[in-house]
Amino acid sequence: MMKILTGYLPASSGSVEISGTLIDGNNLELRKKVGYLPEHNPLYQDMYIEEYLKFVADIYKLTDSKKRIAEIIETTGLIPERHKKIGALSKGYRQRVGLAQALLPDPEVLILDEPTTGLDPNQIVEVRNLITKLGEAKTILLSTHIMQEVQAICERVIIINKGDIVADEAAADLEKSFENKLSRVYVEYDGHPAPEKINALQGVESVSPKNNGYLVNVQSGYDVRPSLFKLAVENNLVILALSVEKESLEDLFHSLTV
Repeated sequence: MMKILTGYLPASSGSVEISGTLIDGNNLELRKKVGYLPEHNPLYQDMYIEEYLKFVADIYKLTDSKKRIAEIIETTGLIPERHKKIGALSKGYRQRVGLAQALLPDPEVLILDEPTTGLDPNQIVEVRNLITKLGEAKTILLSTHIMQEVQAICERVIIINKGDIVADEAAADLEKSFENKLSRVYVEYDGHPAPEKINALQGVESVSPKNNGYLVNVQSGYDVRPSLFKLAVENNLVILALSVEKESLEDLFHSLTV
């Protein structure tokens, strides 16, 4: 889909428009409007950063490319490494170079495919912050299987399963739907009440042993914590642990794509 959006592959059916321009597979005007960072960042390892960006700028036939390259190097945080060869950079900085080449023509739309794959935790935070900053001025289409990434960066979430859109909603609305939804509760007593007693509580869907306690699956809309406390009182038990696991975007993704 991303290759169709960028004009690298023709669509077998249907049509796609970006910023009012119809994609026909050979549209140079469209490619000026779209920046693309594929999952496997294709860089020339033996070229210096500025040399590579000058090469890309020449392909786009940019005027005053020297000024534009300087702006993009500052925007993407490449100034400390600007005089290095690409092959000598860390994975995080190579991703920044990939973003820099995608941003050179000042596109209206930026398409990023798994931009943080293979990065260490510090690099992930740096690239996420950069993408969030870029999103203030541009439309960014981000493809990822990392749900934490979606929650950290995205304003709108689209989940696709086998070519079909199975969810399309604002990220804030999705998160709001999880806030008041208890799905699993872990409880541990100083004794072992029969699982049947927990299972008989209103709102309990199922009970399974976990560690020294029980994992209680709860029906939507129920809060079983008061009932679990009452059960402890009635059976002279002490609650040693009680924790809630709320529904997550990862759970939603799993339920929509299995």
